[in-house]
Amino acid sequence: MQYYLVKCISRIVCCLPAGIRRGLGTLIGRLCWPLVPAKRKKMATANIKRSLGVDEDRASLLAKASAVRFGPMFMEVLHMPRLTPENIGNYVKLTGQEHLEDALKLGRGAVLATAHSGNWELLGAALAMHGFPLVAVVQRQTSHAMDKFINEYRTKAGMHVTYKTGVREMVKLLCGGKIIGLLMDQDNRRHGVFVEFFSRPASTPQGAAALGRLNHAPIVPAFITTNPDGTHTAIIHPPVMAEKTADRDHDILVTTQNLTQIIENHIRQYPQEWFWLHNRWKTPPPAGKL
Repeated sequence: MQYYLVKCISRIVCCLPAGIRRGLGTLIGRLCWPLVPAKRKKMATANIKRSLGVDEDRASLLAKASAVRFGPMFMEVLHMPRLTPENIGNYVKLTGQEHLEDALKLGRGAVLATAHSGNWELLGAALAMHGFPLVAVVQRQTSHAMDKFINEYRTKAGMHVTYKTGVREMVKLLCGGKIIGLLMDQDNRRHGVFVEFFSRPASTPQGAAALGRLNHAPIVPAFITTNPDGTHTAIIHPPVMAEKTADRDHDILVTTQNLTQIIENHIRQYPQEWFWLHNRWKTPPPAGKL
């Protein structure tokens, strides 16, 4: 029932003009902001103050903006069926496209390292519609209906979808020349590698570095940002090559730190677009680490 309800809402949203979609999305985001637990708002504000060196008022505004943006993002996801390879350029402009093209020319596949900044779902759709063989590595949703819905839209956009647990499939697809898209900016508990993120140790997923090292595949950082007119710009960086020495753990640590620094630089430039409500530094490092 939930699946069909969301699909019905999506059809309605697809009929709305862009201005109304954006306005409605912003309204939804603002209406939902008061529902965010005070404890999480306080955590986000404190992390922004410490990370960016801003005062309380500025940090509070950034925390609110980073949450409210989920309203317009949700509307954009609902509107995804209207996106096509022919019109995607009207919604998302690619910059640095040559970096991803050159990475694929090496013939070893590529890893796309990105973050929960801007509308990352739209980033994946745009790259797929521009002809890049993107594999979206996703977290299974707790709601089966929503999991089915979002994966259906990802597939329609041209992405191949696999879950985080499908490591063997990722390796096979990478070796077959595909682009493995990974989000690597959330706390990874004890499974992560601890690197510096805004001058604090943060447990970080090591999948991008591990896959890049395994197949000597280029790792391409890429992000998406929203323009004032509601369109988007995808920013694709030059590839990062994972080190491959006799010390695997050190190689992964160094590469993950390099990628994390690129993510941090992007967040500093677009702080209102990152997911500050996530407790990025939740897991403390083991004694003696960093």
